[in-house]
Amino acid sequence: MERALLVGINLDNGEDYELSLKELESLAEACEMEVTGIVEQNLSEIHKAFYIGTGKVEEVREEAEEQNVDVVVFDNSLSPMQIRNLQEKIGKPILDRSTLILDIFAKRARSGEAKLQVEVARLQYMLPRLVGLHAALSRQGGGSGSMSNKGAGEKKLELDRRVLEHRLAEYRRELKELGAQRKTQRKQRAASGMPRVALVGYTNAGKSTLLNAMLDLYGAEETDVEEKKVMEKDMLFATLDTTVRKIAPEGHHAFLLSDTVGFIHKLPHHLVEAFHSTLEEAKEADILLQVIDYGDSHYKEQIAVTERTLTELGAEGIPMIYVYNKADTVSAEDIPGCPGAEGSDASKNLPVVTQDSIYLSAGLKIGMEELVCLIEKKLAGGYQECTLLIPYADGRAVSYLNENAVVLETKYQEDGVRMRVNCRMQDARYYEKYRE
Repeated sequence: MERALLVGINLDNGEDYELSLKELESLAEACEMEVTGIVEQNLSEIHKAFYIGTGKVEEVREEAEEQNVDVVVFDNSLSPMQIRNLQEKIGKPILDRSTLILDIFAKRARSGEAKLQVEVARLQYMLPRLVGLHAALSRQGGGSGSMSNKGAGEKKLELDRRVLEHRLAEYRRELKELGAQRKTQRKQRAASGMPRVALVGYTNAGKSTLLNAMLDLYGAEETDVEEKKVMEKDMLFATLDTTVRKIAPEGHHAFLLSDTVGFIHKLPHHLVEAFHSTLEEAKEADILLQVIDYGDSHYKEQIAVTERTLTELGAEGIPMIYVYNKADTVSAEDIPGCPGAEGSDASKNLPVVTQDSIYLSAGLKIGMEELVCLIEKKLAGGYQECTLLIPYADGRAVSYLNENAVVLETKYQEDGVRMRVNCRMQDARYYEKYRE
């Protein structure tokens, strides 16, 4: 296990500094590093050449030697020049926050698309940093074949850059093709008329746990619920692949629930850009469920980060339900409107529901029914109750409504099937000819 020294900079006493440094430690641990210490500095602005002040560079060098660390990790993205200068002065490999996140994403990616997205982000990040990442890349070297058209004196750095640029172009083409396939899939789901609900939120807030709880209770295909589940684990970025599952609660409208990649403070722009096609699921949802770890003391800052990222994606303005998850880990008095006595076990009094939010526990499956009702209430504007008399000849209509509407009553009469349903407005218009 690598030993790492962390370096954090507090610019103008920023309120999110404590959260950022805590996350950096978690990121390092997720990369299987042993954190031996943290060096901090308050600055009004970053140093262009070294990111930290020149005196602090010497302090970091001494700490790194004293603790015999393998790597020094900075809590921000460093420029190519800063990486090069710091490595020369400190004498240890230098990593930054973006590098750690990219490394975690690379380890967690499972599907071909996720692996491609991570690789595109990694190459975009590496290209301008080749000199700092490996000083040996700048040595003179000869060449042969198609890569030697600049002559024998071309630097290896230039060769490597051209190889990476070629690879990046290839991966982008593949991602574009996969993005087109995903777009077709989204169109097919939209054509089904089923409402689309997307889980968004901070990493490790419990999105995957919530999806699995919904599948356990309301999975549309009971025979293979276990196969439909996603990995849930107490770690940063446990899942990267977008998953879409049909949720069909009895007595309620079925809907498609998608789990998207989690957000984090200072999420590298390259990653947001590379995962853009995946995150389109959130942009095209009818409702967003922002899952929040209510047991985390920094949950308000995490909400702000999530909403900033959604704005970057163009997903602001979509109706949202705030799902305060892990509410069982706090006392009842810390939950607004909770009827419990002071200091009592919150889980006994959950869920607590307001107009746009719910306090629940996905891990304990407390509040799932109430969440379904809240989702349906949010979608209610697009539904209408109506009574239809459908001729026996149109069995397809009966089958469609049984699948896509809430059937309140069914009677088989001589002249057809009489159905009282709560269906989408467009379905009510489509079957207007059967209205009684």
